[in-house]
Amino acid sequence: MKYGLTEKHLQEIISILKKYPKVTEAFIFGSRAMGNYKQGSDVDIALKGEVSTSDAATIKDDLEEETFLPFFFDVVAYNRINNQSLKEHIDTHGVKFYTNEEFTSIND
Repeated sequence: MKYGLTEKHLQEIISILKKYPKVTEAFIFGSRAMGNYKQGSDVDIALKGEVSTSDAATIKDDLEEETFLPFFFDVVAYNRINNQSLKEHIDTHGVKFYTNEEFTSIND
């Protein structure tokens, strides 16, 4: 169970992402990607594609309200990030787990 997420957790997250065709890629970043997460750490997800800030907020709500996942989520639209150091962190340490509706295992 890498990054504190099981394959089942990832499949549930992906089932929500698949509802949004604007999402072309999704990355886990932050403490979970860096390996210094704690049990209660949120799941930071960056979405690439033509995703608005409003879309990211809706996806966050769906993840927290429509699933039984035991996590809080921080979901950001990558193309709307103004903080260059955050973008660099995602580019350097982000772990891609979803691309064009294809699941990429992060637990290998």
